[in-house]
Amino acid sequence: MKKPKVLIVDDNPAVLDGLKIILELENFDVVSLCTNAKEAIEFLENRHVDVVLMDIRMPVMDGIEGTFNIKTKFPNVKVIILTTFCEKDYIEKSLSFGADGYILKSSDAKHIVNSILSVLDGKVVMDKEIALYVSDVLKRTSKQLFEKTQNLSERELEIAKLISQGYSNKEIARMLFISEGTVRNYITSILQKLNLKNRTQIAVYYLTKFS
Repeated sequence: MKKPKVLIVDDNPAVLDGLKIILELENFDVVSLCTNAKEAIEFLENRHVDVVLMDIRMPVMDGIEGTFNIKTKFPNVKVIILTTFCEKDYIEKSLSFGADGYILKSSDAKHIVNSILSVLDGKVVMDKEIALYVSDVLKRTSKQLFEKTQNLSERELEIAKLISQGYSNKEIARMLFISEGTVRNYITSILQKLNLKNRTQIAVYYLTKFS
């Protein structure tokens, strides 16, 4: 089985070394260690990477700007924010820029490993406290979003729910007895109707509306 290629971005050498050891023990290929997002982008210009584990506060270029640039230039690369910070601004910006997950460094090794595997499977990963925090923020600041729910069909709501529960397109297709292409079409429709940008925002939207 091909080892998933992971790029770790953090300005703390101890964190870099620790994560590298953990992931290599779990059969991941840690292709490089970078101390800021600018280094990561330069690396991605020349090398294939499946997942980037991205810290937020770093010199030269932080993880928020880095996430935006990576998802713009390399949309197929998965980005998981791995940080100690659970602040509204960081959460909102990273998710709006297309981060595939947001987890805290207080997570144990198993959770980090499972999070990487989940995003590789097309799922959205978000620690519960992060999801609840975002939900609270959106409830206070995005009332218009809720009014758009009536535009979604029953099947679109069903798919949004499954996305929020962490299911991949393949799993959703199997559960609903439809093709993956049909699932993708529904997701495109949901994004357009709700004026959202990515799968992560669909998950946050559903958690906000129905949690």
